[in-house]
Amino acid sequence: MILQLKNISKGYGDPLKNNFRKVLDGLNLEVSVNQKIAIAGPSGSGKTTLLNLIGTLDQPDLGEIWFKGKKITGYTPKELAHFRNLEIGFVFQLHHLLPQCTMWENVLLPVLPIKKVVGKAEKDWAEHLLRKMGIWEQRNQKPSELSGGECQRTAVARALINKPLLILADEPTGALDEENAGHLAELLNHLSGEEGVSLIVVTHSTELASQMDIVYHLKNGILQ
Repeated sequence: MILQLKNISKGYGDPLKNNFRKVLDGLNLEVSVNQKIAIAGPSGSGKTTLLNLIGTLDQPDLGEIWFKGKKITGYTPKELAHFRNLEIGFVFQLHHLLPQCTMWENVLLPVLPIKKVVGKAEKDWAEHLLRKMGIWEQRNQKPSELSGGECQRTAVARALINKPLLILADEPTGALDEENAGHLAELLNHLSGEEGVSLIVVTHSTELASQMDIVYHLKNGILQ
């Protein structure tokens, strides 16, 4: 088991006032190594909140999150930052590439907080990822010179550069046209199996969800 969420609750607003809204309510989830999971649900149901908790970008009000047998709720901010960079890769609906950097530089950026210097092994791995995604020839171009699909594939390569065990993807195909969305869905599915990473995807895309091992629906604060 790579990830466990135990009785997770999360709300927004003041619990003592009428503006309090509980988004997650005693939610449980287990993710195995190399497992692919899709999470669906209407807007406002808490899907992004759930990903943010798993990725330690936010903390639950109640409950525990365990990763590789260690409880990560309660980590210090420094420990959480190191954990996020080393163990988890993030892919968002918008690619969030740095516009002043080339594709190559964007992919290698997450290496720097860990190793300070990008070595040959990291460069070889980056080349491998970009070739797998069919965008090696564009490596010296900046985001403004790339298509939306190319930018999103670059974001996937960046998410994999530190060889994380878990990828979190929040509507990764939402900003793409149908053709590019289909290509990215196939790519995520293929890479998950080939690179041995677990994948949690929040999506409205039935095509992407159909390629996952399990599809959960987030309703009334729990996964069904």
